[in-house]
Amino acid sequence: MSGPKVEPKGARAFPVVGVDGVWDPGMTLRDYFAAKALPSFIEGYPAENAAQQAYKYADAMIASRSTEAR
Repeated sequence: MSGPKVEPKGARAFPVVGVDGVWDPGMTLRDYFAAKALPSFIEGYPAENAAQQAYKYADAMIASRSTEAR
């Protein structure tokens, strides 16, 4: 059994300060990219495999961002 998931550091999608003044950092950029990629895999893979593929694409998008910044 693996340990608890650790939230990756880095860019966040949709950070906001609520009307009550409480800061919400939003979802990770990795989660956002995976959510955007997921519909492409829904019909072709079982659910677990679709999620894994979506996160592979998310990781590739993040890697591409870091190489483009150079």
